[in-house]
Amino acid sequence: MAFFRAGMLGYGGGLSAIPLMQREVVTKFEWMTDEEFSDVLALANTLPGPINTKIAGYIGWKIDRWRGMLNALLATILPTLVLMILLLTVLNTYKDRPWVQGMAKGVIPVAGVMIGVLAWDFLRFSKKLMGWLPTVMLTIISLVVMQMLGIHPAILILVLIISALLSREKKERRVDEN
Repeated sequence: MAFFRAGMLGYGGGLSAIPLMQREVVTKFEWMTDEEFSDVLALANTLPGPINTKIAGYIGWKIDRWRGMLNALLATILPTLVLMILLLTVLNTYKDRPWVQGMAKGVIPVAGVMIGVLAWDFLRFSKKLMGWLPTVMLTIISLVVMQMLGIHPAILILVLIISALLSREKKERRVDEN
C-alpha cells in the first residue's frame, strides 16, 4: 500500500512521488531510517531508469526479497499506468477547456513544494551528520557544479560516493596501523 499510495498521489513526475514514498517508508512503516532512504535515493539517482521503480524495487527486496520487490514494483507501476491512460484520455478530450489548463498549471507549484520539503528534510538531516558549514558548502558546490558547469547530478553523486568510500578506507587504514 505504501508504494501504491505514493504512485497514486505522486502526480507531477518521479520527483514528486519521492517525498510521499519517503514518508511512507521512513515515517509510517519505519522500514528504513532517513539516512538509509537518503542513501537509496542517492544511489537510485546514479543508475539509469525511472527513480521510483528503482527505489521501490530495492526497498521491496529489503523487506521481503523477490516477493517484496515484485509487489513494490507492481504497486509503483500499475497506478501510474492506469492514471496515465485515464488522465491523458480525459485531458486530451478536454484540453481546450480552462479548467484543464488551470489544473495543469496548478500541479507545478504543488510538485515544487513537495520537492522543496524533501530537499529541506535532507538538508536538516545533513546538518545532523556533518554540521551546517559542511552542509552549506557542499550544497553550494553541488549547485554550482550542476547549474553553472552543466555536470549531470548522477556524475556528482557518483564522485561523492567514491570520495566518501576512499576517505573511509583511508581512515580504516590509519586505525589498523595504530
